[in-house]
Amino acid sequence: MGALKSAKVAPAKVTKAQIDAEADRREKILKQDKPKESDVVALDETAPISENVNRIVHEGHSARDVEEALSILSVQENPSDIDKHPEKRVRAAYSTFEEREMVRLKAEYPNFRLSQLKQMLKKEWQKSPDNPFNQPTRSFNTK
Repeated sequence: MGALKSAKVAPAKVTKAQIDAEADRREKILKQDKPKESDVVALDETAPISENVNRIVHEGHSARDVEEALSILSVQENPSDIDKHPEKRVRAAYSTFEEREMVRLKAEYPNFRLSQLKQMLKKEWQKSPDNPFNQPTRSFNTK
């Protein structure tokens, strides 16, 4: 066992000719990669500059932290529409999703087994907007 620890592998030796050949190869690559004059694109200085979307003021509102920004940019008008307990509706939502999408998957992939179709269905369910967990939720203690 001690002989294994002391045995070290020496690095492969490189000759001067190999070093010169590698340097020549790199120079050829650099010469080939230089842009030609036809490849250079001239900028049109008279074209208008597009507006910076990071600086757009959203309807006069300003936000100082993430929570305020999310409340300004939220899609839903009424916060009471946000579901507090999406886990209660997952099974029913999945069964309706499965009934609707299984027909489509069977038509697209007629030679697949049911287990393969269900795997594909589950992957689609994870990204589906019908999945209650993909919709905005309220935390348990909020009023």
